[in-house]
Amino acid sequence: MRRREFLAASAATLAMPAVALGEKTSVLKFIPFADTPLDPVWDPSAGFHGIMVFDTLYGQTGPEKGYAATPQMVAGHTVEEDGKVWKLTLRDGLMFRDGTKVLARDCVASIKRWGVRDVLGQTLMQRTDELSAPDDRTIVFRLNKEFVLLPDALGKFASTLCVIMPERLARTDPYEQVTEMVGSGPFRFKKDEWVQGSSRVYERFKDYKPREDGSPDGTSGPKIVHFDRVEWHIIPDPTTSAAALRAGEIDWWAYPSPQFLPALRQDSNIKVQGYDDGFCFALRLNHLFPPFDNPAVRRALLGVIDQAEFMTVAFGPDRSLWQVPLGFFAPRSPFASDVGLAVLTGPRDYAKAKKELEIAGYRGERVVLLVSTQPFFKELSDVAADMMQKVGMDVDYQAMDFAAVVQRRTSRPTRAGGARSSRPRLE
Repeated sequence: MRRREFLAASAATLAMPAVALGEKTSVLKFIPFADTPLDPVWDPSAGFHGIMVFDTLYGQTGPEKGYAATPQMVAGHTVEEDGKVWKLTLRDGLMFRDGTKVLARDCVASIKRWGVRDVLGQTLMQRTDELSAPDDRTIVFRLNKEFVLLPDALGKFASTLCVIMPERLARTDPYEQVTEMVGSGPFRFKKDEWVQGSSRVYERFKDYKPREDGSPDGTSGPKIVHFDRVEWHIIPDPTTSAAALRAGEIDWWAYPSPQFLPALRQDSNIKVQGYDDGFCFALRLNHLFPPFDNPAVRRALLGVIDQAEFMTVAFGPDRSLWQVPLGFFAPRSPFASDVGLAVLTGPRDYAKAKKELEIAGYRGERVVLLVSTQPFFKELSDVAADMMQKVGMDVDYQAMDFAAVVQRRTSRPTRAGGARSSRPRLE
């Protein structure tokens, strides 16, 4: 998908003008894509929640400035001994919502927990001989090999966020969720108002001190809070979401279904706007267990994946909303490349793929497809199921809400007789 679209109600809703008029209370009512987990280290889908409640050592600019890493919680850093010693200094005024100061040892514990779950974090930790906090404001990395991407790793927004939390929480097993939301970010998570699967509330953290330098861009620069309260309304049904937006009951719909865009664009009280470069969907095959532990089986499926079919079914025929062919990295990102894309651009041949599966040794093993019932994910999963069935795979189609998918994808249930089934999923 080339870009995301968001819908923000105009002045008729009175939410946006409340800021300009300087009223004591301003509320933003927002429809996210799903009811995500709370711990952004346990699951990367919690990133938007995480960036509101927590803060990160570095921020990341938008695409116009090349996704550059910039200081966020740190005042700055020095690099010594031919790039093998990094000293990060925390800026003044960092406070957790429980009233305690953010200390370097909190950051060290948080980095170590994140480094277990994130791929780039794992690489950083492999190159780290020692990570310490010699005083309350200084974090020291002693590396065994130069790693110039250190700020990028600690500040990236994509995938797993390196959020900073108190040491007592950061010592939680990385494979278990942290349920107490104590961050130093611009908002407090109101657990007392949380209705799981229905709504969330975030309250402005009045003790938050944004950076004094730079300008807001992506997650870099000062984080200026314009609302005293942000309400997330989890509405899985897009028809209901569209009606709520048009009625002025909602201010912002983050991921509108494409079929509603023409009508919404005609509404003078609604603004339809693309606000970033979008995101990539990926069909993940569980390569740990049969049949996808066999590279030949995975390669056989490449011959029948039709990226345009996936996008058309999920987002409609409007090519301004999506882009194919697409490789592993997003268009306009620093690593974007069309190398190797020929395998996805030639004629799709189901008969050939079915034969290749037989040669590879596929013998009808059950393939569990985890399907999120959220808009977009459901349609994309339907295409994936049809594709695998056409090449002769035994597909066990299991539809559930997004939260259940997140829980299921971390487990490895066994089948009768001890054999395990592979679980593809769409992200």
